Amino acid sequence: MIQIYTGDGKGKTTAALGLILRAVACGMKVAYVQFDKGGKHYSERKIFAERFPEVDMFSTGLDRMEDGRFRFGVTEEDRQEGERGLQIIKDVFNQDKYSLIVLDELNVAVSLGIVDEDKALEILRDCPKNLEIAITGRNAPKSFIEMADLVTEMKMNKHYIQQGIKARYGLDY
Repeated sequence: MIQIYTGDGKGKTTAALGLILRAVACGMKVAYVQFDKGGKHYSERKIFAERFPEVDMFSTGLDRMEDGRFRFGVTEEDRQEGERGLQIIKDVFNQDKYSLIVLDELNVAVSLGIVDEDKALEILRDCPKNLEIAITGRNAPKSFIEMADLVTEMKMNKHYIQQGIKARYGLDY
């Protein structure tokens, strides 16, 4: 099945991390593919590398975090990293060892033009039927939503970032 976590509220990646934890607890092997999350800021990488050999991490993208702030805009290098991410998906689909594949921030990578929607959709349609796929990120394309078996939309009612509070290490990334 394909699960999508989207919307403008906090918790999309966190929901996928919860899925990973459950899968690992049940003895499953997981591929965690991050789109547009370059740099060394994401704390989940550390815990997976240190304590969860069942999770294979694949991170793509340029570093967008600087002093707790996000860099906006898309460059040709961003698009090249997006293409690399699509190739990683193809590669993990062709391996017969994963039960769950998380495609973190694929939705937003498509909405920003880092990843071509039609190419991503074609790859997702070719997904082996025995895999569970979780896709996160704001602005899920309508085509993804129509294809998905489960769609959860996180809605922001209030967020501390609106008060000028920076993203907090260990809690937000």
